[in-house]
Amino acid sequence: MNVPGKVRSLLAAAILSSFAATAGAQSYPSRPIRLIVPFPPGGSVDHVARIIGPTLSEYLGQNVIIDNKGGASGTIGTYEAARAAADGYTLLMVFDSHAVNQHLYRNIKYDTFNSFDYISLMVSAPMLLATAKNFAPQTVPKMIAYAKANPDKVTYGSSGVGGSNHLYGLAFASQANFSATHVPYKGGGPMLTAILGGEINYVVTTLPVVMQYVKSGQVRALAIGSQARVPQLPEVPTIAEFVPGYEANSWVGMMVPKGVPKDVLAKIEASLRKTLEFADINARLKSEGFNVIASDPEQFREKVKMESERLGRLIKEGNIRVD
Repeated sequence: MNVPGKVRSLLAAAILSSFAATAGAQSYPSRPIRLIVPFPPGGSVDHVARIIGPTLSEYLGQNVIIDNKGGASGTIGTYEAARAAADGYTLLMVFDSHAVNQHLYRNIKYDTFNSFDYISLMVSAPMLLATAKNFAPQTVPKMIAYAKANPDKVTYGSSGVGGSNHLYGLAFASQANFSATHVPYKGGGPMLTAILGGEINYVVTTLPVVMQYVKSGQVRALAIGSQARVPQLPEVPTIAEFVPGYEANSWVGMMVPKGVPKDVLAKIEASLRKTLEFADINARLKSEGFNVIASDPEQFREKVKMESERLGRLIKEGNIRVD
């Protein structure tokens, strides 16, 4: 068959393009990969990143370099990831605040859903109501009674306006029918420093991050946010035992900039799943209070959508905004 020269050229270009794409995916990764953690060191996302980092590097075959880009409840680092090249060399780990930031920031520069390819909902964890050592009440009923007797004098900290520490701390006060003063910090690390130093009275924070301080006696564990008591702290009651209907859980997930080639996405997803299922990593995460989920991309996207709708209503009702 005699094929015209122009058609032959188009066919050759298509074949070369397909070959280049396949070769690129097969050679990925050929250089170190940046993992953006959009919070300062010391918080939940950073903690999980440092647990999985070395093993994820082994499965991917390249070093995964953690890059903390904190600020504005994770939106600064998230925006940096959104505008990065969609080549698989920029990964992003997010906290549950990712689901609500679009409700809080008027001029957010990325789209929560359309700017990213979702990889996996990695872990979840119950949140803990923890108080400073210098805060007198040592049980939930006594704390509630104290707060009601001292309106707005009780303070609670968060990793930023609109984050889970803020929303669940506010929800606890609201459902227990007392008023408290919110003190936001620039990340989970500074928030923990504040509760350790007695600058604030209480936090509702991810259990694994504060566990070591509970065990060392540096903070007091008053109650757990899950519906049932947890094996790590079996003597600690649930908040719901005193405030019916209250529940607080956090989560951490991974995404990449929108448009990463499908073969590269598949390799990232498979490597992350192997990392989370690796016996030592899995055991450590569970021992510290995390529930390992390792969901598929669609399950992760659906989780964020549901959280966005649920917590978005709380933000609207509370008239919570970031100026």
